[in-house]
Parts: sequence; structure tokens; C-alpha cells
Amino acid sequence: MDVRQLATLVAIADHGTFSAAARALYTVQSNVSSHIARLEKELGVTLVDRAAGGLTEEGERVVEGARRILNELDDIAADMSSRHADISGQTRIGVIGTTARWLIPKFLTQLSTDHPHVRVIIQEGATSSLVPNVLTGQLNAAIVHLPVDEPELVIDPLFAEDLLLLAAEGHPLADRDRMHLADLDEVPLLLPPPGAALRRVLERAAATAGVTLRAQAEVDGVRLLASLAFEGFGAAIVPATAAPTWLEGSFRRITVPELPRRVVAFARRRRPSASAPTRAALDTLREVIATPGTAQHGVYPDAAAIPFGRPG
Repeated sequence: MDVRQLATLVAIADHGTFSAAARALYTVQSNVSSHIARLEKELGVTLVDRAAGGLTEEGERVVEGARRILNELDDIAADMSSRHADISGQTRIGVIGTTARWLIPKFLTQLSTDHPHVRVIIQEGATSSLVPNVLTGQLNAAIVHLPVDEPELVIDPLFAEDLLLLAAEGHPLADRDRMHLADLDEVPLLLPPPGAALRRVLERAAATAGVTLRAQAEVDGVRLLASLAFEGFGAAIVPATAAPTWLEGSFRRITVPELPRRVVAFARRRRPSASAPTRAALDTLREVIATPGTAQHGVYPDAAAIPFGRPG
């Protein structure tokens, strides 16, 4: 088994056919066929279904490991090339959608200035899907919301953010800048579905306040919740970054002091240690979040405002 064989199998997984994989690898189809045949012979399994197209179940399992190996080889090369020169190489970072909308444009701009030779690949997703990808090495790190209970990860808190109520002009709640959670008792709201992390947080806060949250509709996805609130379909409780300061429109951000803050953090594997491009990305994220010009309503980068311990 060698790296070329693994890279060939990954190319087939990504591009669908032997011919497309050959084009992606800048080689000929006969080389692709040869690499796969040798890999199948060595492993004693069929990796590609020639009749139906695509990978077999065994092929999918091998691809998962192959991606991890290839990513770690890239990280080694990036680390070594950055020892005596400017940091260079690639890092793969996941990010939750609400934070991405506010933070990633500023992050990419600053990274291109601070580390012009670092290439970053951004993958958007939910915390529940990003964390496993960090653990398996498909991502170098991810910007997620806490809590994350994974001893194999190092957690670097980035900021805390308020949960706030969004309501479009014309909604009965939109004439106020601040209200108590008790004021939302039995009020129809756009809520995450039962079992979602944000719904669990809201239910705990409501139970503490003796409040019953009533669902006007249950929507899976914080950005969609915010969009529906912006469009006037109902009021929704969302993290502050779901409504970036630069976003204009006929809606109101309403403070609800009894709601807890959400903590957003940078999660990376404990072993192997983070590559130089990944460490550079973390440094740039911290720089951007702390920059006064990046100020976002309801976001608190000060460590004293973050109700969790520092990096593990």
C-alpha cells in the first residue's frame, strides 16, 4: 500500500469515475485502474463497484482512513516548510453557520494579510457533525459551540454570546428592547426541534423561570430560524451572531436577561498537535474577535465573560 494508491481511491470517491479521477490527478485512466487493482489485491477486498459505479462498503471504510492519512501527511509537510520561513500550507476548519456569517469574512481577510501563504478550507456544519470530523482528522479544527465533552480534543474558548429574541416590525413583541423570560410564557415562538442543543438550553432556562415555551413552529437550523424571524413569520430566540451588526432590516433585537450566554470555541485534536497553519488560523481568529472594529452586538471576547475554563 502506498500514498499514490490511497490518493487514487480518494479521487474516485470525490469525482465518481476512473476517468474523472484520472483528470483530477493529471494522469491517465490506466494508471488509476492499476493503482486500484493493486490496492484491492493487497487488502483482499473489492473497493470499487465497476458495474454500478461508486465505492463498495469496504471502499468507503478505506477512504475514510485514506483521507486521514493524506491530511496528516499534508500537515507534516506544512509544519516542516514553516519552521524557517513564513507559515505556509493548508488547514481545514469547520464552523457553525451563525458564527460563520459574522466572523469568516473578516477572518479570511485578516488571514490573507497575516499569513498570505496559508490556504484555508472552510466547511460549514452543525457542532454535532463537525466534532466527529475533527476527531477523525478530516478537519484540522472547528469553531463550535460548547459544551463539547470529548477528552481527545483541546478546547480554546473564543467568545461568549447572548441569546436574544428577534422580531420583525409589526410583531406584537417588536415594540420592546428588553423583556423578561416570564413575558414569553405561552407566547407562540419559532423554536428549534426537541432534542436540539439550543432547544435544550431554552427549555432549561424556561423551567428555571417557571415558563412554558409554546412552539408556533419547530425549525431545525439556527440560521433558518433567524431568517424566518427577519421575514416576519414569527419571533425566534437565537444566538447574537445570527443577527450580525452589519445586517440591516425591519427587525428588532430584544434582550432577555434570564437567557444564558452561549460559548463558541475552537476545537482541535490533542494528538497529533496542531499544524503551523492551524495554529496561525487560531491566532488570527483571536486577533479578529478582539479587534474593536469587529464588535458585534451581544458578543463578549473577554475571558472573564466566558463561563467555562480555559484551554484543556
